[in-house]
Amino acid sequence: MGAGSSTEAEREPLLVPSHAETNSPPVNSRVYGRRWLVLTLFSLLGLMQGMVWNFWGPIQNSAVHAYGFTKSDIAVLVLWGPVGFVPWLLFMWLMDKKGLRASLLLSAFFMLLGAALRSIPLTDQHFRKWLIHVGQFLNGLAGPTIMSAGPFLSTTWFAPDQRATATAVASLFSYLGSAASFVIGPLVVPAPNNTQAAATMVAAVSDSSIRDRIQLVMYAELAAIAVLFAAVLLYFPSRPPMPPSVAAASQRLSYRSSICRLLSNLRFLMIALAYAVPTGVIAGWAGVLDMVLTPAKVSQVDAGWIGFWSIVGGCVFGVAMAR
Repeated sequence: MGAGSSTEAEREPLLVPSHAETNSPPVNSRVYGRRWLVLTLFSLLGLMQGMVWNFWGPIQNSAVHAYGFTKSDIAVLVLWGPVGFVPWLLFMWLMDKKGLRASLLLSAFFMLLGAALRSIPLTDQHFRKWLIHVGQFLNGLAGPTIMSAGPFLSTTWFAPDQRATATAVASLFSYLGSAASFVIGPLVVPAPNNTQAAATMVAAVSDSSIRDRIQLVMYAELAAIAVLFAAVLLYFPSRPPMPPSVAAASQRLSYRSSICRLLSNLRFLMIALAYAVPTGVIAGWAGVLDMVLTPAKVSQVDAGWIGFWSIVGGCVFGVAMAR
């Protein structure tokens, strides 16, 4: 579909295997039903990683009021997600050399440790703030695997006619997690109370209530991540006993040479740029959406629903395009 309008050069593969690899003997293939369990575990981890990353932006007014965060603190908490992609080459090397299980276990461990650190209920708000920042950074370190391993998982476990859908599901669940945080945060965590009567007492009660609700959501996310980490630890094979297709059974190219060839390939760079620019703009905008809309007198709940539907619309359209 659409191939007729593309040029011959556009239909050429970005990386061409060697002559020996193209003449490899035929292999037996089989598709396993357990692939759906593998996809579900991976997608749920992506969901939680996205929820933790976008936790503070939708409730920034409450966090500023209850914890004494500044607007810069909120922006930095959102920034830790993209910062976690800085060592992406290391995570891609681990996935290529050790398989999907090892890289996903490491990412899930970072998520679990980060969720645990930010959930420690310290009374010293200064140290509490630092633990929250460290927790968000550790969650960001899971991003390279969670957001990039979808195509690898689909090639390893799914038949060719299911790969695009599996890739879309695995890749978009992280965005669904961000969308869920737009709803869960504002609905569970109350907005600051601006009641004028008995202002001091009302503010004190409101601060305590806001902190309790924020702590409740963080405990719930920690529990969900712990369950998923245990599930991945107990069962998440790197690959099926038999490959689902010839492509999954073929020998992978050298990691170093393939990276160098891709980074010197103009077509690949254009594709990467076309993906990275809109993704970066949308992610950066969505993370501080409530902060942007607060001066316009938009409530946390309304801003949350705006962010939710904007992301969900993109996810639904993405799966539809994959099908």
